[in-house]
Parts: sequence; structure tokens; C-alpha cells
Amino acid sequence: MESVADVFGSLVFDDRVMKATLSQGAYQSLKKTIDEGAPLDPAVANQVADAMKEWAIGKGATHFTHWFQPLTGITAEKHDGFICPSTDGRVLMEFGGKELIKGEPDASSFPSGGIRATFEARGYTAWDPTSYAFIKGKTLCIPTAFCSYGGEALDKKTPLLRSMAALNRQALRVLKLFGDRDVKCVRPMVGPEQEYFLVDKAMFEKREDLVCCGRTLFGARPPKGQERSDHYFGAIKPRVAAYMAELNEELWKVGVLAKTEHNEVAPAQHELAPIYSVANVAADHNQLTMEIMQKVAIKHGLMCLLHEKPFAGVNGSGKHNNWSLSTDTGVNLLSPGETPYQNARFLLFLCAVIQAVDDYQDLLRLSVATASSDLRLGANEAPPAVLSIFLGDELSAILKAIEKDEPYHGGPKKILKLGVDTLPDFARDNTDRNRTSPFAFTGNKFEFRMVGSSDSISCANIMLNTAVAESLRQYADRLEGVSDFEGALHTLIQEVIKGHKRILFDGNGYDEGWLKEAERRGLCNYPTTPDCMPHLTDPKNVELLMRHEVYNKVELQSRCEIMLDNYCKTVAIEANTMLDMAHKQILPAVSEYVGKLCATGLAKKSFGPAVPARYEKEAVAILSSAEDKMVEASEALSKALVNAQIAPDVHAESRLIRDEVLPLMNELREAADLAECWVDGKEWPFPFYCDLLFGVR
Repeated sequence: MESVADVFGSLVFDDRVMKATLSQGAYQSLKKTIDEGAPLDPAVANQVADAMKEWAIGKGATHFTHWFQPLTGITAEKHDGFICPSTDGRVLMEFGGKELIKGEPDASSFPSGGIRATFEARGYTAWDPTSYAFIKGKTLCIPTAFCSYGGEALDKKTPLLRSMAALNRQALRVLKLFGDRDVKCVRPMVGPEQEYFLVDKAMFEKREDLVCCGRTLFGARPPKGQERSDHYFGAIKPRVAAYMAELNEELWKVGVLAKTEHNEVAPAQHELAPIYSVANVAADHNQLTMEIMQKVAIKHGLMCLLHEKPFAGVNGSGKHNNWSLSTDTGVNLLSPGETPYQNARFLLFLCAVIQAVDDYQDLLRLSVATASSDLRLGANEAPPAVLSIFLGDELSAILKAIEKDEPYHGGPKKILKLGVDTLPDFARDNTDRNRTSPFAFTGNKFEFRMVGSSDSISCANIMLNTAVAESLRQYADRLEGVSDFEGALHTLIQEVIKGHKRILFDGNGYDEGWLKEAERRGLCNYPTTPDCMPHLTDPKNVELLMRHEVYNKVELQSRCEIMLDNYCKTVAIEANTMLDMAHKQILPAVSEYVGKLCATGLAKKSFGPAVPARYEKEAVAILSSAEDKMVEASEALSKALVNAQIAPDVHAESRLIRDEVLPLMNELREAADLAECWVDGKEWPFPFYCDLLFGVR
């Protein structure tokens, strides 16, 4: 059996392979591009392409693809064979720098938000050398950016790379003020925790809602859910453990640093967490992780659900985006050190994040907005839709002391004694963990907890990188050239704390009183996608994203249109699926069962008053009422969908979806779920929640 060390990266054209297969000059040139962001030398491309081809063929690859991330939320690929005809009737295996650097997929059917007309089909993919190529099946996958014929970004990678460049520029300016002139590059580092559900494949296939929408649109709550928290960190079932073992191996082969796995709070829910990577690579790896999760599940007779809220009444799934800043010299700029009060560089970068989150709450909120995330945010399982920052007791006390120009008298680390001689004593962390906070400091990083489980992490990191870059730009502009740097720095930090302390909140984010307090503080509260997405094109946000060259105005307008259109289409598919299930499965089942009850009741009645039929009477009354409500709700829902589809624009359509379609979907579900509780289990047309949540042994 191969060791993990032998397996890891075995299907990746990584640094080890490049060093072994490229000339020293080509290797050094490519490393300079990857490590320092230097321009790519086109002369190196041919040598890299040849080495990449020989390595891939040696691993059994027959094709290559430019692997990219269009605005569909998933990845895309078009496979081309290495084969080319030779003069003697056989074939050659060719792949050159031209094919490596640029590809040309048909861009006409990908979302563009009006950037391209459907008949304008040309688009380009461009090699991203900062993310290693890898083999999937028999195909060499080359991570690439994707743009239109006019050069506008049509993907999620390009703006992410732009935001990283913007953050690097401003962070280097600030570091030079502290005398850190050896640093050549500052990178955002990301570790996305991925939550997911596993259900039996045979049961999954019996439910049209899961097949078409990835979530259950109907389903009465089971007698047991997550009340006892007995699934959380519990022993992993053998079938799930076998799945996790194969998943790890497949991820390790393609270089994904999968490290932590455990049962989550809800029944059938689990989590996988990787070691931190550079944001761009982390985004690529997370897309790959979601794909491999679903493929491996099928091999084990399971289905992996990545939807944010696949089941009502139990926790949904998020993707906590752990974010920090690291220099190429190995320094974490968000590490407080032993004496954070005296660590001015840390305090300034901390202030940059605090100001960024406060100034651009709306951008961070809309960066995670989808129809599926709207179902999760604000429930007692996920942060509220209001942005706030948790810092913990020590950092909060430090900032308070700086704000008031008072000395900070922090005590030594508290040693926890458990009262058992054989158990070791250990130091308590300086910060607790606050799972109700949308944006929490957790020792040496921030955890952005609002990202949805099925969403790309690119969007959240684009906005976070750019907002922090803007804070750092302002600081550098102010501090460069001052005669008294330490005095100016102290004043600046003090002003930022005073000006942005409204965003700091260490309490219970689930408390209803917090929403009132947040409103009093003037914080944004955008519960749904139609509430927040239009703010993408607010003047201050357009100015920010254009100043740092992350998006141009056309790209921003297109993304607003695309995200609202995705919202409308997602809910419309769900509504139509509900109507289909109600008309073809639920209503016929209820009607047939009511008929059986009536027949039984009449048979009992024939024996005279001494034989009661109380159950039949009550069940018929409840089911008949539920049946009528389902018919009424179905008719109203069909009309609401038509009204939404003829709305004048996508903004109006999204509001109609929010205000009319979704409430009627809830009415239809409520009536159907009531009926489910009264119909004979053998007669219900699809598996119950108990089957789905507890059916994997």
C-alpha cells in the first residue's frame, strides 16, 4: 500500500515535477512568475508545454483541457486530444506553448450579463501558471482564466487574481513603512471548511426535488433530528468512513491538502477542512473538492448534497472561509504575537480588516448571496445577514485601551487545571470561538462564516481582498512621508478604532435583540439576494472595484444581472418542481388514501352506531382540507410564476420571486407536509426525512 507521502500530488504538475523536467533557466523564470507575480516569459511556455505533455502522457493522459470557472458556479472544460496526424499515416502526440497559453471555447452559452450577444460566440481561456495543472481521469487539466472577445472577465478566477494583485500592491507599501523591505509578495491565504450531507443514492433517486434542485422541497420533520447533538463529532459510520477514506486519497492525488474530517451537527451531515493555501489555489482546490466529493459518493452508493439547506428543521451547510495574510518570507501579518498591544504592524493590519468590513458590509454580504444561502443565513445554525466582527476579550480590551489612550494591563495566559492529576494542564487561548459571528477573529486569521456550502469562495475573497486593499491604500497615502511615523501611526490606529467600532460585536448573533442593536448602530441588514445584490453597482462600490482594477463598470453591471438572474431561475426551477410533485405524486396519493379511509368509514358505519369511525372521520377532514389548500396554493403559485416571468427586468422579477413566489411555495409545502403526517407510510410517494437522514448505516 502506498504511503500518503507517495500518493500526495502524484497527479499534479507541481514544483517537484517542474524542477525535474525543466531547464534551470525555465524553472527559475516560471518560479519568479508564480512566487513574485512577475510577467510570464512566453519563451518559457514551449518548454513547459513539452514537459507537461510528456509527464501527462506518462501518467496515462490522452487529452488536455483548459479548466475554467465561468459564472455558472461550477467548472467547465473542453477536451482536446494530444494526437496529431503524421505523414506516414500514424499519429504524433503534440502540445505546444500556443495550446498551453491560450484556448478558445465557445463563450456564447455562458452567462455574460449582456456583455456578449448569443451569436457572438468567441471567448478565450488563458493559462494561470500560479495554479498547478493536474490530471483527472485521462485528461490534463490546466487551470485558466476565461474572458470575452473584448477582454472582459467572464469567470471568477480573473477578478480574484486582480484582487490579490491589488492587495499585494497596497500591503507592500505599508510593510515598507515598517522597514520590511525584504518582502516581495503578500498573499491572502485561505482554508475553506466544506460542509455536506450524505444520503443513500437509491432514496435520492426517488425524490424529484433532490434530483432537480439538490434540496427537499417537501418533507415533514422526523421525530428525531439534531436535538441531542449526538451526531456532532460522533463515531463515523463504516460506510461513511469508507467514503471519507477514498475521498481523501483522491483529493491528495490532485494536491488538495485535505486534513480534517468529522460528523457535523445535523444527522447525515459531515465536514472536510483543508490546510491553508494561497487564495487562488484554494478556490481552484475547493471547486475540485466539490466535484470529487460527488463522484466518490456515487461509487459508495451515496449522494453528496452540497446545497445550503437540503432539509428543513435541521442545520444547513456552510463553507467557513478562513482568511489571513502571509508574506513570501513566511510571516503571518494577522498573528498577534506574544504582546499584541506592542505589535504595531499587527494592529494596523487588524485595523485594515476592521475598517474594510465596516466600509463595505454590503459588498461582503452580496458576495455570498444566492437563493440557497438565503434559506440558511439568519437561522440558528448560521450567522445573521448583518455583518459584524468578533475579536474576543483580549483584543477588544487592547483596542479599547488604545482608543482611550490608556495603558493595557493584560494578565498572563490563564492555565486551565482539570482537577485530575493524570491530565495535563494547558494554556487557554486568548480568544474564545463565537459560532454566531459572521466574521470572527480566531487567533491568527479571520473566519468569514457566511459563505454557502455550494458557492465558490472566489466571490467572497474578491470583495474581502479589495476592501482590505483599500484600507491599506488609505493608510499608506497618509503615512508615507510623515516626519513622526510612530506618532502618526498611533493617531491613525486610534482614529480607525473610534470610527469603526460599531462593527465590533462579541455577543450572541442569534439574539433577536442584536438586530435591533445593529440597526441602532447603522449596520446594513439585507436578508435576501434581491435586497443586497443591487448594491453591487452603488457608486462607492463601483469606485472601489474600478480603482483597484478588479472589475470595470461593464463587468460589474453584468454580474449584478447574472446573480439576480441565477436567483430567479433557481427559485423558478424549485417552484415548478414543487408543482410537478404536487400534481403527479402528492395530490394523487392523498386523494387515493382519502378514498380508502372513506370506504373503511362507510364499512364501519354499516355495523351501526356501536362501531365508531373517529380516526377515519378526523383523518378525512384533515387530509381533505390539506388537499384543498394544496390545490389553492398550486393555482396561485402557477400564476405568480407567470407574473414574475413577464416582469420588465430582472430586478423586478427578483422582487416578485421574493415577495410572491416564495411565500406561496411555503404555503404549498405546509399543506403537503401536514398531509404526509396522516397518510399511510406505504402510500406516500417518496422517502421520508427519517429514511434520508438516518438511512446510511
